[in-house]
Amino acid sequence: MTTPTQKPDFWPSSGHGELHRTMRGWLQPSAAWLRRWLVRPELALVDDSCAAEKALHAALAEHPERPVSAAELAALKDSDARSNYAAFLGFRDGLVAAGSFEAWYLAQIRGPSVTVAPAFFTAVVHAIVRGLLDDGADAFQARAAELLFRPQRVTTTEGRLLSADLEVIDMLNQTAGLGEFGRLLVTAQAAMQPINLRVLAPDNTHDYWPRADRHELLLDLTHEISNDLGHGLTLTMARTHSGLTALAKVLEKWTLHFLGVGVKIRPLPRIDDPAWRWHIGLDVESMELLNDLYEDRTVEPARLARLISLFRLDFDNTADMRADVAGYPVYLGLATSAEGVLKLKPQNLLLNLPLATST
Repeated sequence: MTTPTQKPDFWPSSGHGELHRTMRGWLQPSAAWLRRWLVRPELALVDDSCAAEKALHAALAEHPERPVSAAELAALKDSDARSNYAAFLGFRDGLVAAGSFEAWYLAQIRGPSVTVAPAFFTAVVHAIVRGLLDDGADAFQARAAELLFRPQRVTTTEGRLLSADLEVIDMLNQTAGLGEFGRLLVTAQAAMQPINLRVLAPDNTHDYWPRADRHELLLDLTHEISNDLGHGLTLTMARTHSGLTALAKVLEKWTLHFLGVGVKIRPLPRIDDPAWRWHIGLDVESMELLNDLYEDRTVEPARLARLISLFRLDFDNTADMRADVAGYPVYLGLATSAEGVLKLKPQNLLLNLPLATST
C-alpha cells in the first residue's frame, strides 16, 4: 500500500519506466516504449484485419524497430490501416534516428512545421515531462506539469480560477461520469446529481499519485488572495500552494533540461516596466495579447480578462542572454481562448528565449 509520504511511479501511461537516459540525461527510445503503440486503437488488430496486417502486427510486436518495406505496407487491404502504419513507422524511424526524445522534439519544433500526428508529439512531451519530475517534484508541480501536454478548461468559481483537464471535464459533462448510460441520460435531459471534482489541496495530495493518469483533480490557478481589513485597507498575499507557482517551477526545469540554462520564473500580477524589452506568450492567445500590449494597442476588456497570469523570467547568468537584452527580465503570458480553453505550448519558451548562443 502506498502511504501519503510515498510517491509511486505515476503517469504509467507515459511509458517512462521503459526508457533509459543518455549521458546527458535525455530519454532514449526503447523497443518496449514503441511496442505500446501496437495496442492503441490506431494499430490494434480488429476482426476485419487482413492476413498481411496480422503478420505485420506480429512482426512489429516481436521487433518494434524492424524495417518495414513498402511492399509490406502496400499489402494491407484497409487504407486506414496502411495510413496508420505509415504514420507510426515514420515517427518511429525519426525518433530512433534522433537518438533521444529531446533531440527529436527539438528537431520538430525548430523545423518549418511539426511533421507528425499530434498524438506522437504529445506522447513524446508526456514522457519528457514525466522525466523532469523525478527530481523532488510535489503533487502540485506534477498536476501543473500536465498543462504542458494536456489542454485545460479554465473557469472562475467562487472567485477561484480553476483548471480542469479538458478531455475529462468534457467527458463528464457529456456522460455525467456514467459512460454511455450517462450519455443517454444527459441526452434525455434526465435529472442528475451535480458532478463534484475535487481541487488539489495540501490535505489530498496523497490522492494524486495513484490516480494521476485519470487527470481528475482540479488545479487552483488563483495566485493571490485579498482580505479587506477595513478602513480602505486591503491585504494581498500570494497563496502558499499556488498552481501558477508550481507551473513556474516546472517551466524552470523544462528550460534547464533542454537548454542547459538556469532561469527563475515567478507569477506576476502586471507589467509595470518602462524598459519592457522581451516577452513570450506560452500559448497562441497570450502571444497575440502581449504583442498588442507591448505595441500599446487597445485591448478589449473581454479579451484582457482571458489572461490567466503574467510571469517574470530572470536568467541566473546574464551571460547566457543576448547582449542587447542582457540583464532585462523576460515577461511570459498565459491565456485562454474565448471558449475558456488553455493550450499551453512549452516549445515557445525554448524557441523564443533571447539566448546568447543557439543551444
